[in-house]
Amino acid sequence: MENTFFAMLSRMRYIGRWGLMRNTFAENIQEHSHQVAVLAHALALIRREVLHLEGPSPEACAAAALFHDASEILTGDLPTPIKYDNPDIRDAYHQIERVSSQKLLTMLPEALRESYRPLLLASDEEVRRIVKTADKLSAHIKCIEELKAGNSEFQSAAGQTRQALDAMALPELNWFLETCLYPFAADLDELN
Repeated sequence: MENTFFAMLSRMRYIGRWGLMRNTFAENIQEHSHQVAVLAHALALIRREVLHLEGPSPEACAAAALFHDASEILTGDLPTPIKYDNPDIRDAYHQIERVSSQKLLTMLPEALRESYRPLLLASDEEVRRIVKTADKLSAHIKCIEELKAGNSEFQSAAGQTRQALDAMALPELNWFLETCLYPFAADLDELN
């Protein structure tokens, strides 16, 4: 069946995240992808406008982030402890994601496939770096929000994601962490 791409993409809302964790509030890959797009756009904009550094366009980063987990429509979301437990599993899963993304490309009208290819297959290394950073930042924000809700299940994950972010040592990320992260732990009155 042709041209089923957009209908398949809408099914992202059915793929849950954090499947091994007790969640205070559920998160699906559609919501997650939106947040990663917002964060990737912000990181690229911070890099360009605040730090005056070269880098990919914020729009390219946002677009790529919207599709960064699209392959999970066909594969599901494999929990991180399994996905990254050993190099063989990690490499095999990356290959599965690539095959899934290529399958999604075939669901597009022929005239659109080449335009979507870099979004689904993350072909630009600089864009991929920003999206990967935003993805990890989104995971850390989820941990902060769960801890704020009193869910200690996310205590270890919060520490691990923060360590991973600190290890990235990216100037735009550091700026975001110092300037924009605290409010995620604030309540509504503090935000106003």
